[in-house]
Amino acid sequence: MSEHKIDKDNIDIDVDVSPNVADDNKQQSELENEQQNELKTSSDNAVENKSASDAAQEDDTAKDSKEDAVEDYLPLLALRDVVVYPHMQIALFVGREPSVKAVELAQAEYGNKVLVVAQKDSLTEDIDHDNLYQYGTVCRIVSTMPHDSDENCIKVLIEGQYRARVDSIESHDDLLMASFARADLDVSMDESQQKNTIQALTSLFESYADARLRNARELTRVAKRIDDLLELVYFISTRVSMDLDIKQSFLEQNDIKTHINTLTEYLVKQSAEQNIEQDIQEAVRQQMEDNQREYFLNEKMKAIKNELSDMNDGAFDGEDDVAELEQRLDEADLPEDVRKKAEQEMKKLKMMPPASSESSVVRNYIEWILDTPWNATTKVSINLDKAKTVLDEDHYGLQDVKDRILEYLAVQSRVKKLRGPILCLVGPPGVGKTSLGESIARATGRKFVRMALGGVRDEAEIRGHRRTYIGAMPGKIVQSLAKVEVKNPLFLLDEIDKMAHDFRGDPASALLEVLDPSQNDTFNDHYLDMDLDLSQVMFICTANSMDIPAALLDRMEVIRLPGYTEAEKVNIAQKYLVPKAIKNNGLKEGEIEIVEAALHSIVRSYTREAGVRNLEREVNKICRKVVRGSVETHGARAPKKAERELVVVDDKNIDDYLGVHQYDYGLAEEEPEIGRITGLAWTQVGGELLTIEAVAMQGKGELIFTGSLGDVMKESIRAAMSVVRARGDSLGIDYETFKTTDVHVHMPEGATPKDGPSAGGALTTALVSALTGIAIRPDIAMTGEITLRGKILRIGGLKEKLLAAHRGGIKHVLIPDTNERDLADIPDNVKEGLTIQPVATIDEILKVALVSMPVPIKPAKVTVDKTKGKALHN
Repeated sequence: MSEHKIDKDNIDIDVDVSPNVADDNKQQSELENEQQNELKTSSDNAVENKSASDAAQEDDTAKDSKEDAVEDYLPLLALRDVVVYPHMQIALFVGREPSVKAVELAQAEYGNKVLVVAQKDSLTEDIDHDNLYQYGTVCRIVSTMPHDSDENCIKVLIEGQYRARVDSIESHDDLLMASFARADLDVSMDESQQKNTIQALTSLFESYADARLRNARELTRVAKRIDDLLELVYFISTRVSMDLDIKQSFLEQNDIKTHINTLTEYLVKQSAEQNIEQDIQEAVRQQMEDNQREYFLNEKMKAIKNELSDMNDGAFDGEDDVAELEQRLDEADLPEDVRKKAEQEMKKLKMMPPASSESSVVRNYIEWILDTPWNATTKVSINLDKAKTVLDEDHYGLQDVKDRILEYLAVQSRVKKLRGPILCLVGPPGVGKTSLGESIARATGRKFVRMALGGVRDEAEIRGHRRTYIGAMPGKIVQSLAKVEVKNPLFLLDEIDKMAHDFRGDPASALLEVLDPSQNDTFNDHYLDMDLDLSQVMFICTANSMDIPAALLDRMEVIRLPGYTEAEKVNIAQKYLVPKAIKNNGLKEGEIEIVEAALHSIVRSYTREAGVRNLEREVNKICRKVVRGSVETHGARAPKKAERELVVVDDKNIDDYLGVHQYDYGLAEEEPEIGRITGLAWTQVGGELLTIEAVAMQGKGELIFTGSLGDVMKESIRAAMSVVRARGDSLGIDYETFKTTDVHVHMPEGATPKDGPSAGGALTTALVSALTGIAIRPDIAMTGEITLRGKILRIGGLKEKLLAAHRGGIKHVLIPDTNERDLADIPDNVKEGLTIQPVATIDEILKVALVSMPVPIKPAKVTVDKTKGKALHN
């Protein structure tokens, strides 16, 4: 069983029934009607009973006075969420067993008298002595009747008699009995003061009832007929929505003035709140009237425009577009500030003639606002196992790059916004930078969008144009987001090193706001002129070189993709390029087979690159020739399985499909030559072999150099000649030889610009060979900058240079000893087949590179190292 309080039509009813009974709307309606009748009867009897039944009341009063004189022990009825006052009638549903027994005992043995006390905790089902208030009301049971649908529940109508203080509570036969003492409240006020207080309370209650209560007129009429101050306080307290503990305080405390003050403050406060609510309702009503007026005028304007449209052959049909745009605006998920701006522009658009030029500008602006994904996102799923599988499926090798990408994704799975540097993939063309970005997008479930920055030199392409310009549009960032329709795609900024700047602005500087994690959450496009959150976009940049503005590079983490070895290229061709070429060229299974030996021949003799782009072209070239032969034999249709002839391409017939090979492989098989050496160079397309030639001839001691050389390369040649001349005696070259011999240094492929200091060691070796006539080993290559003292300095791009040596068939590579620690980052498959020797001075290079060492003109000078106390030989 459970008790509930029903506050309906401002009548407090304490219900003691099961939950299904409490929710029965029919029963509640009956109880409300019964209470309403009781209220009307009580209001009428307030006056009529005084005159019509005085004799009967006098007899009852005498009888009650006799009973009151002796009663101080009654059954106790505990109520929840309701307080019963003297002189008040209230209807109850009583369903708890102790409560039902208390009512029955009161009717049987105690002259229908029962002590009613409120519970402190209304949620407690059981009746606990400590959970009851100290003061209650002795009530007379007016009537009882069984409940319509619950046999364990009865309806009871009680009337409060007088206030009582509970002295003790006892439990008898599953009901409570209470000892109490009558505690009438003394109104210590003179008649005039009471009259004024009654008028004030009645006036306040009238205002409250008019605003809050449904049967306000009838309740006000009853209140005005009450001439007893205490009875009026109890009457009003029963009808207002105060907390239970405040209502109970009217019984607990003996000071009538405190009760009056509390009730007055509550009614005044409710009146003030009602005034505020009325003001708000008035403002809302006025706003609704204004909106209705605006709606009427807009509809009238539409009708006028429709008439004009009929007269002008549809010149005003743009109204439909405006309505569609307005519907899109209503349905769009926009931030508050963006919606406010869009609604302002929509109001302007409605007031403009559809054919005006300004109307099209405003319409385009609203459309871009609606197309921009301010809040739309895709669910990002970062599963490292899935990402690893996708990367391995799409790309062969590149293990270091894959590991770094997986680390990046692992961190992003822990934090919502990764405020780390932007990934920048740097490497030569054809190594898979763009396709890596696509793989990351597929692995994480993000949409992929690519923006090519090559040749971009206008800042407006990043940030957009001001709307004051003719043909203004948002920047490529906003356009790309609008295309993918989400705010968290994977955004690939391709070829970021190929941007330029001129009088139209510096796009690299505009990208700073895009790529800086601490700024891009408030990216401001000039066209939209509102902050757009880019912090959820995953940016990845690609570049062929490190020629990136320093401020932009500072916000990136560079991941280098140096290129592929021969074995990696062959594997890539077998797994990806050949199946792709067969499919793209319309070949079927059983028509062509490119064996591994043919792929090795293509890599060695027909391509020399860091990536696999040319390799893919050569494979497609083979497939096209096979398709042509099949079409000439069988026609345009693909041959049936039984008619197919398998074409096998191997290293013996590769020339029939690709022609004469372009590159020679295996320089180690050549004979030693005087003045010719192979250097290692780094370019934007990867490492390259650099042939250096030097020849000595009779002349006047001049130094000549050709081959489209840059200033740094020319300085390296002069420095190399100074090193040789300084060591002439130990190298067997006398002074007269330098004086009467011209030396010409040439680097073939003169159409290709060459620059950089890392060929210093190779240049010095070539000069020594030319001046001494001693040949240089053909299977050797070297890199390293030289100083005037003959020291070999550290260089960059070691991985790319070693890959170039690997592709060119070089067996022995000399590198600066300060680069030896970089070998730990070089993959083992690159170092396989290479003898890598660190060197510190030109003397060490000459001992390895020359076929034989030159004979000194005179013994080497011996110098004393004073710091170590031992002799050092130059």
